[in-house]
Parts: sequence; C-alpha cells; structure tokens
Amino acid sequence: MTRPVHEIIIRPLVTEKGMLARENHNQFLFKVNPAATKPEIARAVEKAFSVKVVEVRTVNVLGKKKRRGRLVGRRPDWKKAIVRLAAGDNIKYFEST
Repeated sequence: MTRPVHEIIIRPLVTEKGMLARENHNQFLFKVNPAATKPEIARAVEKAFSVKVVEVRTVNVLGKKKRRGRLVGRRPDWKKAIVRLAAGDNIKYFEST
C-alpha cells in the first residue's frame, strides 16, 4: 500500500547548508514522515516535482531539549531526506525570486 505524496513529504527545507548542497551537488532537502522509506521518498519527489531521483539519504534528527523555567520539555524527533537529482533536473520551488 503506497501513501499519498502529501503524507510522505511534509515540507521542503530551505537552509544555508541546503542551498550550498543544491548549487554544488544538485541535492535538495525535505522534512519527511518518520515512517517513510527511501524508495517511497524517491517516488514521492519524482511524482510531485516531475524530476528523476538518483539517490536518497535520510537522517533521523533528534528533538532538542527546551526549558521554561524549571520545566523541561522536548521538541519532537523528525526525519530529513537529502535527495540528489539527475544532472539537468531542478525543482522550481527552491529557485530564488
């Protein structure tokens, strides 16, 4: 059973490090569902943006500890996907205006 694209890709990540990876290595960063697998992520990116995915790397990011006075809480854990596209492919969302 395959999940819809909007359940796999939560949002694109636009960061300074991500922009360098995009310019130098044709890699794009996304926040994805923690249960998503690499093949699911690749299919979702290809379907959503009409590009060819060459490689997917994932990172499980641990949530930071946060304090409010003496109360200690935590931000939730999340998953980051680093997607490398075929040469010549690009995602318009990441283009600067």
